[in-house]
Amino acid sequence: MKLLWKLLRQHVSVPQLVGFFLANLVGMWIVMLGVQFYADLAPMFTRADGFFCANYLVVSKRITTVGALSTGGQDFTPADVADLSSQPFANGVGEFVASQYKVTATMGVKGSPGFATELFFEAVPDSFVDVAPHDWHYEAGSRQVPVILPRTYLALYNFGFAASRGLPKVSEAMASQIEMRILIHATGHSENYNGRVIGFSNRINTILVPKAFIDWSNETYEPGKADNPTRLIVRTDNPTDERIMNYMDTHGYEVEDNRLDAGKATYFLRIVVTLVTGVGFLVCLLSFYILMLSVYLLVQKNTRKLQNLLLIGYSTARVSLPYQLLTLCVNLGVFILAALLLWPLRAWYMKMISLVFPQVTGGHVGPALFVGLTILFVVTLLNTIAIRHKVEGLKRA
Repeated sequence: MKLLWKLLRQHVSVPQLVGFFLANLVGMWIVMLGVQFYADLAPMFTRADGFFCANYLVVSKRITTVGALSTGGQDFTPADVADLSSQPFANGVGEFVASQYKVTATMGVKGSPGFATELFFEAVPDSFVDVAPHDWHYEAGSRQVPVILPRTYLALYNFGFAASRGLPKVSEAMASQIEMRILIHATGHSENYNGRVIGFSNRINTILVPKAFIDWSNETYEPGKADNPTRLIVRTDNPTDERIMNYMDTHGYEVEDNRLDAGKATYFLRIVVTLVTGVGFLVCLLSFYILMLSVYLLVQKNTRKLQNLLLIGYSTARVSLPYQLLTLCVNLGVFILAALLLWPLRAWYMKMISLVFPQVTGGHVGPALFVGLTILFVVTLLNTIAIRHKVEGLKRA
């Protein structure tokens, strides 16, 4: 192999190889950077909060004086629910069911003095809540009630109540340490329950309990008293579907939590990443042609030597191997350097993003490395096939 390489390397053009190396490096680096940028930022718009699926919308009627008078309030009638359920973008519609009685709750941390407040409970169908069945379960008559609190309540306690009273702050991981005493006031009834906080949600601005508890307690304490829902939860495949916005505007509905805005941001992020990676793939394609032209020119200059080698018994595979190894080494060097250059730039933009969005931790580099390895494999395979085909042509000439 050494003698064969010494014979064939005489016409290797270093500037041409350097040109291919730099062009392919730029292309692969752009592609890997685009994929990594999307992997780091997409969870900021699409992540679930641990309790609810990512693609759902909380819908309410727009509150205006004219709207309230003309529509008869902000309740959703059965006809409203049926119409929304029949829309092509809706994969499921659930109703928020509210408690029909008064609730007073006292919350503290492991025996520390807590604060008391009046509040109300709501529930949605269990199919919209993504928690373990043993965590989100209620047996009729039980004094233990699982509760999901809005994440704003945790911030209110930590930075308002706890800070002013010198009480310990609570992290989300310490949710089980929150002691919640629930007092239900109803007509002729007053009952105590223990609330078990299983987590926090930044997607539902209400105190959520299992629907089984709401149904049982409403029937027990305020039988026959029921209202139409004031909010609906809608499951959809694509929150960016323009039909959703058109439907909401036409019917005077509002979507809470800016889910449509987040969906639009994700959609535009995909467009930007697609454009960037498209440019990167184009540069990779051009660099591939540069390499192939360089190899073809090298083979052309060594035509006599290659033909003589083939005539004296060297196989096509053996004669092609030096050129194939050359392209493999160059492509491998491009991938390694592109991966190394990706790290400092990613560290820089993640530092900038964390200043604005501290909750963004970024994804792992697996997708970017996978795409880079895929480009390495495809380009090397095409180089190998093209070189083999070229040498085969000299054998037939």
